[in-house]
Amino acid sequence: MMGADVLVVGAGPAGLATAIAASLQGLRATVADSRRPPIDKTCGEGLLPEAVAALRRLGIELNSRLAFPFKGIRFTDEESSACASLQEGTAFGLRRTALNQLLIERAAQVGITLLWGAHVSGFDSQGLSIDGTRHHCRWLVGADGRDSAVRKWARLNTVGARRLRFGFRRHYSITPWTDVVEVYWGERCQMVVTPTGAEEICVSLLTSDPQMRIERALPQFPGLARRLQGAPTLTTEQGAVTALERTRAVVRGNIALVGDASGTVDGIAGLGLSLAFQQAISLGEAMAREDLNYYQAAHRRICKIPARLNRLLLTMNESTWIRRKALRLFANSPRLFSGLMSLHTGERGPEEIKARELLDLGWRVLWA
Repeated sequence: MMGADVLVVGAGPAGLATAIAASLQGLRATVADSRRPPIDKTCGEGLLPEAVAALRRLGIELNSRLAFPFKGIRFTDEESSACASLQEGTAFGLRRTALNQLLIERAAQVGITLLWGAHVSGFDSQGLSIDGTRHHCRWLVGADGRDSAVRKWARLNTVGARRLRFGFRRHYSITPWTDVVEVYWGERCQMVVTPTGAEEICVSLLTSDPQMRIERALPQFPGLARRLQGAPTLTTEQGAVTALERTRAVVRGNIALVGDASGTVDGIAGLGLSLAFQQAISLGEAMAREDLNYYQAAHRRICKIPARLNRLLLTMNESTWIRRKALRLFANSPRLFSGLMSLHTGERGPEEIKARELLDLGWRVLWA
């Protein structure tokens, strides 16, 4: 029989970050995952300033040797283009496998027990079985993704999947042509271009059509297609489901959910990792306080504005008329777009209240 203060199921970024946060609070943590490194997941691979700041709090300092810095976000379609620069903090493009390795190394540094290729079963409020060995814990954390086994066992089910979509990703060997993340808007789909290295970019497709793929979608974006013409591909195309969904609660007794297990945002927001790292830090604090209600409240606060922004972006995706009107509005009102992107990227300067007002203004204009 084995034991730990905190037992985390899932060794993706959310699970590793939670274990690190718990360890920094003086708790003994064990992480179990059925996979083995390197662990990958289809995503846009952009880390916004709030994610970078959270990683710093966990003891991981990103720099231009480890990742590719970018300075803003551009939205563009066939008629309009709007760009917002980051006003605070630093953002980076970084391969998901490289990020996971940094978290694994940090976890080892702070003494976390990592169990790879582990078969988890026999859940109860005191722990679970890993490869037939009983593991007791004070706190059990589900960080095992959208189809979380911990969430299902704890009956912390999602409140219905909303606006289910599909994401596909591929890396190209090409010098980045810009220092911003570009979001190209098409008919019910988007292409997101994130620089991830001096000679590499990540191209992601987000679509409502499960049959759509990057090559098939590119004709909708002729400017991007011209840039990618002849560029060697570095990775095979990978896909995943993306959705906006939530749970009524993320804690029950001594059990807590974090990352995608606790609810998701659509990939168009690019906020999954930022939310997961903030949740992990708050959960570590809550476990040290022995008060998971603290985490429940923090989780609600962390996700409130991103979910609202996510709904705005998905509404733009679903209606060509709203999308074109919104992008014209953003192009003609740089202050509005910058305010929205400040909220989107987690910047919390003296303009925060004004930016919240701008978000409300944006909704009123879109629905006028």
